[in-house]
Amino acid sequence: MAETVSLYYILDLLGVAVFAVSGALAAGRKGLDWLGVLVISVVTAVGGGTLRDLLLNRHPIFWIEDAVYLPVIGLASFLTLAYVRLHKPPGKALLIADALGLAFFTINGTQIAESAGLHPVICVVMGTMTGSAGGAMRDVLSAQVPLILRRDIYATAAISGAAVYLILKTAALPTYWAMAAGFSVIVLLRLLAIVWGLRLPVFRLEQPPQ
Repeated sequence: MAETVSLYYILDLLGVAVFAVSGALAAGRKGLDWLGVLVISVVTAVGGGTLRDLLLNRHPIFWIEDAVYLPVIGLASFLTLAYVRLHKPPGKALLIADALGLAFFTINGTQIAESAGLHPVICVVMGTMTGSAGGAMRDVLSAQVPLILRRDIYATAAISGAAVYLILKTAALPTYWAMAAGFSVIVLLRLLAIVWGLRLPVFRLEQPPQ
């Protein structure tokens, strides 16, 4: 049990760090100052989990209860700033970092809802919200259309990964393997969307003639 708890905690910290990196990259592309970078990184990293905790009435909020989260965000932001001053980040760096953060947080949020004894459908919703809400806040503050509202496979990847995790847990697969499978599904779908332009069909209504 202690190993499982430790794994959950490490997963959460990794998700926070990766989302902080994606927030810092987004802020850098908008030319924000260092404080702006930190603010965007914090919102990106804890936004989804904060919304989840509020809806599940979990108090105190996870990053208020544990003071480790904010230093991790600050360190990830600082290291990102230092790295991009020495090396030009790959063109897809933001999207790849976001894909990893989405996977970390979606599985973690699903597990938290699962541990609360909620219906599997609600667990999937909470996992998806945990994974995608912080990125949506980041995009809004960066004056971008949120990824979750674009045609790219995003929330669909989170839903698929959360569902795979729960199905495999129901099938009595060890938790570690179910987590790895759900994580892999999310990352794979996001990478396919990034590299091959995999997208959902678009619903479009023609405007009537004036």
